Amino acid sequence: METLVGRCHCGAVEFEVDLENGFRKVRRCNCSICRRKGAVVATVPLQRLRVVKGEENLTLYQWNMKIAKHYFCRTCGIYTHHQRRGDPTEYAFNVACIDGVDPFSFPDVPVGDGASLSVAQ
Repeated sequence: METLVGRCHCGAVEFEVDLENGFRKVRRCNCSICRRKGAVVATVPLQRLRVVKGEENLTLYQWNMKIAKHYFCRTCGIYTHHQRRGDPTEYAFNVACIDGVDPFSFPDVPVGDGASLSVAQ
């Protein structure tokens, strides 16, 4: 198990993520919010991501059925992570927030079809 540190741009929010086999399911999504933020994300089970600094500085954004929970730093606006609508037992996290990781170094990042999820899901 490898523990990596991630943080928002201003450093007010910091999280740790435990990766068992490196980055899992690295991808982008074409749902209405993800296509606008354009982040490359990876996923982990909920218990493997911990906000260790600045939890009070996170802003929660939800819409529609209010299943997914998207978190942003209220100071700098950077999206750090979200609890997934497609699998609420996982967090997706912004790979660009991880110290020392270049999100442009992942070749051929697939795009998940979040836009096709039913509005009622």
